Amino acid sequence: MASETTTAVETPTEQFAWKGGALAGLLAGIVMGAMLTTQMGPVIRVAIPSMYGLEGLAAGWVAHLFHSVALGVAFAVVAGVVGSGESTGRSAALGVGYGVVLWVILAALVMPIWLGAVGSPANPPLPNFDPQSLVGHVVYGLVLGVVFPYVRDL
Repeated sequence: MASETTTAVETPTEQFAWKGGALAGLLAGIVMGAMLTTQMGPVIRVAIPSMYGLEGLAAGWVAHLFHSVALGVAFAVVAGVVGSGESTGRSAALGVGYGVVLWVILAALVMPIWLGAVGSPANPPLPNFDPQSLVGHVVYGLVLGVVFPYVRDL
C-alpha cells in the first residue's frame, strides 16, 4: 500500500499592489506634467528641478515623474488599507482626496520650505495655497484613482 505525503510550499505574496501604483502614478504624472508645462511653466522648469540643485525642463520632468511614481506606490498602500482599489468609482474618489492632501502637505507646505532651504530662485510664500496647483494635484489624484483598479494586479 502506497502512501502520499504532501508538503506545503509557501509562495511569496505581495503585501500591496506597488507595481500597479507605480504605473498609475506614472500615467497620472504625465497628465499633470503636461498641465504644469503648459499652464505653470516656471514650476516644472525652475522650482521642481531646483529642489535637487538642477535646472531646466528635462530635469523638472524627471524629478516630477519620480515624485509621481513614488506617490503612486504610496497610493497603492492607502488603497489597500481602506479597500478602495477594486472599484473604479471608490478609487477615483480616494484619488481626488489623495490629490488634495498632497497639495496641502507637499505643494503648499513642504515645497516652499524645501525651496527656501536650498536657496531656490523660485521660492514661493509659505504656505503656498495656489489654486492652479490644487487643480493639477486633483487631476493627478483623479487619473491615479481611475487607472489604479485596472493596473493594480500587474
